[in-house]
Amino acid sequence: MSIVIIGGNERMVCQYEDICKSYGYKPKVFAKKSGMLKKNLGTPDLMVLFTNTVSHKMVLSAVSEAKRNNIPVERIHSSSAAALSNLLEQRKLS
Repeated sequence: MSIVIIGGNERMVCQYEDICKSYGYKPKVFAKKSGMLKKNLGTPDLMVLFTNTVSHKMVLSAVSEAKRNNIPVERIHSSSAAALSNLLEQRKLS
């Protein structure tokens, strides 16, 4: 299973990846605005948007790309490791 994380803190990229791997996901993290989002996105099983650290334009771009490829999107306001862990734990239980 793969996951794409858009936003967050650059210095926490390794922590995000470790958390995702612990839940069985193969992560891709885009902490900075990437011009080639469409090319690099691929077809993940889940997209996570950290909404407090991403521009509105990038959120719109990511959501439209997710709709086009039928990718589920989860939005988290906080870009903390605990928030990501809670989200993945809830998805694991459901």
